[in-house]
Amino acid sequence: MKQPIRFLLLMLLSLFFKDSLFAVEMPLDSMTITARDSISLLEAVVIKAQKRRESIIPPQTIDAQQLQKLNSHSIADAMRYFSGVQVKDYGGVGGIKTINLRSMGSQHVGIFYDGVELGNAQNGQIDLGQYSLSNMESIELYNGQKGGTLQPAKDFGSSGTVYLRTRKPTFINGQSYQLRIGMKGGSFGLANPSLVWEKKLGRFTALSLSTEYLYATGKYRFRYRRTIPETNSVAYDTTAVRQNGDINATRVEATLFGGSSNLKYTLKSYNYFSNRGIPGAIVNNVWRRGERITDENHFAQAIAEARITEKYRLKAISKYAYYYTHYINRDPTLLQIDNRFHQEELYFSLAQSLSLSSHWHISLAYDYLWNRLRSDIRDFVFPWRHTNLVALSSTYSSSQLEIQGSLLGSFICDYARFLNTTPRYGRVAPALLVSYSPWKRAGLRVDAFCKGSFRMPTFNDLYYTDVGNSKLKPEETRQYSLTLNYGNQRLKGFWKGVNVTLGGYYNRVKNKIVAYPKGQQFRWTMLNLGEVDIRGLESSMMLLIAPFRQFETRLHLQYTYQRAIDITDKRDSYFHHQIPYVPKHSGSVSLGCSYKTWQLNYCFVYVGERYNQRENTIYNYTQPWYTSDLSLSYDLTFPKKNNSLRILLECNNIFNQQYEVILNYPMPGTNFKISLLWQI
Repeated sequence: MKQPIRFLLLMLLSLFFKDSLFAVEMPLDSMTITARDSISLLEAVVIKAQKRRESIIPPQTIDAQQLQKLNSHSIADAMRYFSGVQVKDYGGVGGIKTINLRSMGSQHVGIFYDGVELGNAQNGQIDLGQYSLSNMESIELYNGQKGGTLQPAKDFGSSGTVYLRTRKPTFINGQSYQLRIGMKGGSFGLANPSLVWEKKLGRFTALSLSTEYLYATGKYRFRYRRTIPETNSVAYDTTAVRQNGDINATRVEATLFGGSSNLKYTLKSYNYFSNRGIPGAIVNNVWRRGERITDENHFAQAIAEARITEKYRLKAISKYAYYYTHYINRDPTLLQIDNRFHQEELYFSLAQSLSLSSHWHISLAYDYLWNRLRSDIRDFVFPWRHTNLVALSSTYSSSQLEIQGSLLGSFICDYARFLNTTPRYGRVAPALLVSYSPWKRAGLRVDAFCKGSFRMPTFNDLYYTDVGNSKLKPEETRQYSLTLNYGNQRLKGFWKGVNVTLGGYYNRVKNKIVAYPKGQQFRWTMLNLGEVDIRGLESSMMLLIAPFRQFETRLHLQYTYQRAIDITDKRDSYFHHQIPYVPKHSGSVSLGCSYKTWQLNYCFVYVGERYNQRENTIYNYTQPWYTSDLSLSYDLTFPKKNNSLRILLECNNIFNQQYEVILNYPMPGTNFKISLLWQI
């Protein structure tokens, strides 16, 4: 009893933090077989596979098998099925796609790619359209933070985190290589070939090469209809073809996996090139189509994790990234723009974990991050930033109770040409996570966390010509969350499993950074004006039913309620109004049926009414929208050759719903796709 009391006293003094037990690296030819290895072994895997617990509070997860059933064109599309997530989609295959978690803003969401955070110091937003599903193993969403012990300090820094995990090679039956060839085609002139080649180099070493090409014209028919709010009479009603939504993109990714029983490492190189049109907004029946953007996204990262002793472990990470953007706007009705941006990032991290006992672990992590932005814009200040992060964390865990606490210290210094003073920030952010299982055999668990965090103003917020404000303060958030979970995978009869979650949360955002007019027409500046009060409820249910042999039905339901209101100033006309693009009600349904090698899946997404401006008036009202998607797949296996072929037919938006996620950016109607995946 002394150890828990001693731990709690220390935690209350310093708010320490958590764990994740080290798993000994197994040879590549003796790893647990997963769903990706062989379609014919899928049923056995579902029954026998065990997932290592990596966090105190489990994440929302979509694995590779589920991703194939969700009819998703992109990672952002797949994340629509997570509770508390709003997706900003500007339409089309090549349209920009970002996510917002629990209404705090996309800049508060950390996106991690194979364990290292993706960065964008220029505007703070990660375009998920630049990352492919073809080689994705799983997508994990953590509210608050991931609670691992041996993790970088950056993992503690965001209000919510998304972990994208790519496929790791697994070899069976004496294989020395594996090959996956995919081809997708369909509406919008879509052509999307992909290839994944995996080679076993040694007992613990393997090489993976993944490449993909994406082409689409981006043209689709839509209906543009607007009414006059006072009279409800029709102002515009036009059917047209969406233009300037084409994309031409190439991705090449190489990963080397290696190590031994006490060491594992990963070396990764990622390269992405794209040239695409930006479908412009349609305002008052006027089409805008002059914008184009060229992107290059290159990064190389290395991760090494070592067990020094039975109680002491180390993890080191390094990364260099280079981003190039060429933005052109030739619309004759707007200001002509032709700008180039060069962004560089250098990142180092060292984390260490010490087990004080079988129940108590502490860890310390230090991260250093350097960012620089260059541009050919007139009077540009060429900013660069030094970021130092220190995270101290600890956890106590028993069979029923797990408690984590952490402190993150952030020390940030900017430099910019032509400016006498530049921002310097120092912040300490605490967090506390608790998971309690009162009756473990009953499958009941209570999860709770509270956390403080902040996000730095981006380079655009601070230094963009004629708009930036170098005196901005960081946005600050406070989060409180409580969730009840019930899960039972040992039901009798044809009921094989059930999982139910019900949770509530409260978030507060201060010093919200917003664009504000500064007196002159068409002149805006960035100011800390906003404060937002966010309260929400989330619920989900999963049922697994197997009424007879070789037939299985899986049903997943999700519902979210959010009240996110502006509480900046009582004198404002929008005081206590719902903030833009946050629906009060949203939800999804996913139903999948499988029989032998056939799979039929239906997916439904609903987003309730919203407002596109801060004032909740009839002029700013945006209608709710929904989509229904259907897919059918068939798997062919060739046991003698150890080959398999999957054929997938998809029909998206089967009821041809005309809708807009963002005002004046119409989304596609009914569209089709066929996919072939050959595994050797």
